[in-house]
Amino acid sequence: MKFLFSILFLLVLLISNIIFAQEIKIEIIGAKDKAALFEIEGEKANIIDSVFSQDNIFRFSLKDQSAGFYRLQLDNNHKITFINDGKSVILKTDYDNLFDSLHVIKSESNKLYFKFVKLNKSYKTKTYLLNIILRYYPNDDEYYSITREKLKAIQNVYSLFINKTSQKEPNSFIARYIKSTQLPIINITIPIKEQLAFLKKHSLDNVDFNDAELIFSDVFVNKAIEYLSYYKNKQLPKKVLEKEFTKAVDTLLNKAKVNELVYQHITEYLIDGFKKFGFDNVIDYIVKNYVIKDDLCLDEQTENSIQNRIDQAKLLTIGTLAPNLIMPDKNGKVFDLSKIKSDKTLLVFYVSWCPHCKKLLPQLVKWYKNKNNIKIIAISLDSNNKDWLKFIKDNNLDFINIKAPNGWDGDLTAKYFIYATPTMFLLDRNKKIIGKPNTLKELKYFMDSL
Repeated sequence: MKFLFSILFLLVLLISNIIFAQEIKIEIIGAKDKAALFEIEGEKANIIDSVFSQDNIFRFSLKDQSAGFYRLQLDNNHKITFINDGKSVILKTDYDNLFDSLHVIKSESNKLYFKFVKLNKSYKTKTYLLNIILRYYPNDDEYYSITREKLKAIQNVYSLFINKTSQKEPNSFIARYIKSTQLPIINITIPIKEQLAFLKKHSLDNVDFNDAELIFSDVFVNKAIEYLSYYKNKQLPKKVLEKEFTKAVDTLLNKAKVNELVYQHITEYLIDGFKKFGFDNVIDYIVKNYVIKDDLCLDEQTENSIQNRIDQAKLLTIGTLAPNLIMPDKNGKVFDLSKIKSDKTLLVFYVSWCPHCKKLLPQLVKWYKNKNNIKIIAISLDSNNKDWLKFIKDNNLDFINIKAPNGWDGDLTAKYFIYATPTMFLLDRNKKIIGKPNTLKELKYFMDSL
């Protein structure tokens, strides 16, 4: 009897597992037979598997994976981001029109998600255009009142979706995601001139910085970008703009401190983002006031970059003798930095694919043509010789061109604590560091003043 009971119990358990097993089925008409599966973490996409299709259908399960955003990527231009909440997901779409032809057959979370994406885009566009009208249209005209009512109606529809339609299961991942990532709604009674101040003060009110599970989405990245945009002004000089960005950084990171993982996640994103746009002073501010002060544990790549930044600032100070360089140049001749006879020497570390390098190096070529008191040593960190030589040829780099052995992972990069490109060191006749310019403008200043 006990044996029969055990068999029945196992059968029930097996049937239950089959019935409630998660099924993810994504049908893409016209798709290739292989795709990569990624887990999303802010701007990072971490590959977790390869998926093969059968009759245009990709099947897999994410039952043991964390809740959050995942991406099925067919190639660089064809990818579908969807939500995994542990339940089954069935999607159908067309390879040539992935988003607009997408149909969610099963998954309430994904139905809400894709509806929210469309609504968010529509809301952002319409409110932007209506606010332009309200800003410039005479407020005593009838059309002004009509526009205000239209704006209010659009806000009401958006608010209804955010606060009611999407919140039937308030503890679900999608409900929490929508609640935190929603766009700010500005009361139409607030004067246009006061709206920016309102956004700076209140646009992060609905973001749950204590929800670490939202790291596996684009919430914190999107809200950081949105919040920083309120402090952006292209007409401001770079140094003034950097000071404005530090105000935004203070607000974001102090709110994020409620959760260590979220704090780390946003800090890493801000450092990487400001690095891409060359805002070194903002990065230094984050390092000094948050990373070092709170002993933040960042990911290895960011950690190494920060440590190199700190070491470069401490160990390669103005007046320090630059580490010597001895290696072959592009013609195979041995280059020895200590043997260079010139009033000044400029070391430029770069990689051929770096956007800022592509901008700076041609500027240096033009500036260098009529200079007799300086030698420029262009040091490539490229891993591929063909890319390096092509970049030299395409940009007519009339410098002493050398390539660091092993690129980013070599001893030369370590000697100079290179954490970003381009990086420049201006040396005097004795090869002592007299300046570390970030731009051609700063280089000109050092050349004229030293």
